[in-house]
Amino acid sequence: MVNMSEVSHQRIKTNGIWMHIAEQGTGPLVLLLHGFPEIWYSWRHQIGYLAKHGYHVVAPDMRGYGDTDSPLSPSSYSLLHLVGDLIDLLDHFGQQQAFVVGHDYGAIVAWHLSLFRPDRVKALVALSAPYFEPSSSIRSIESFRQGFGEGCYVCQFQEPGRAERSFARYDYLTVMKKFLLYNKTDYLVAPPGMELIDYLETPAKLAPWITEEDLQVYAEKFEESGFTGALNYFRTLESYWELMGPWRGKRISVPAKFIVGDKDIGYDALGTGEYVKGDVFKSLVPNLEVVILDGHHFIQQEKPQEVSHEILSFISKFSTE
Repeated sequence: MVNMSEVSHQRIKTNGIWMHIAEQGTGPLVLLLHGFPEIWYSWRHQIGYLAKHGYHVVAPDMRGYGDTDSPLSPSSYSLLHLVGDLIDLLDHFGQQQAFVVGHDYGAIVAWHLSLFRPDRVKALVALSAPYFEPSSSIRSIESFRQGFGEGCYVCQFQEPGRAERSFARYDYLTVMKKFLLYNKTDYLVAPPGMELIDYLETPAKLAPWITEEDLQVYAEKFEESGFTGALNYFRTLESYWELMGPWRGKRISVPAKFIVGDKDIGYDALGTGEYVKGDVFKSLVPNLEVVILDGHHFIQQEKPQEVSHEILSFISKFSTE
């Protein structure tokens, strides 16, 4: 049973917004960065575990999520903004460096924090989303459209208001179930003429790793915040290739561990499994360990003990340096 009573909460000013953070423990700083569509609560198993092993654990609601501010303009959700939020967070705690752990889009932010400011990252653990080098020849949205069609979730999320309107046909708890309990390895692509949220199934029963109460925590927060902030992350992708020009060809130098479930979305269908085991990934992240677990996308919740152990065993190597 996860004990949330020892987790404290506060809102701090960071990079021009108010950010909500959950924190526990004392010691070296560990940032836990959630992905879509989640909040700090997705790290409920890891927060207490790492705190009990001598770390100051901070799990923010990322920009646009939960009790953190949600700027209106999609352009306010670039990776430069998201990394900037974390630099200010480190400064708030007076820490030159932190261990950074990210899942899904949180892993993408963690990779880019390590790329932009390796001086601020002691070591990195990324879950589910590997690092890909930005290409100057491939345009983001068009490549998704060509590869998967208009039903691809990235394409459907582009138009402001479209996904919000389709999500609104369901109650918030059902939306959470459709996303968090998705257990297929196929990419998130709806058939022609269908909205993604309509295509996703509502499971008849819950997975053993999550409770109705857990899902309700997410549902209540998204009912308060709406989904626009979370969806705006995907609406900045078109500008990503232009913004990333200065870092093309630069490797990620910090020590890194990548954890993925062998039944994750796209693990086989997109060739993620082959990529993370291959030479290209290791050439981009030379100081890399790869761990493949038996599990799906929300691996830190599905396999909390294994993931917590993998995080601790890795960061503890660098904790005395």
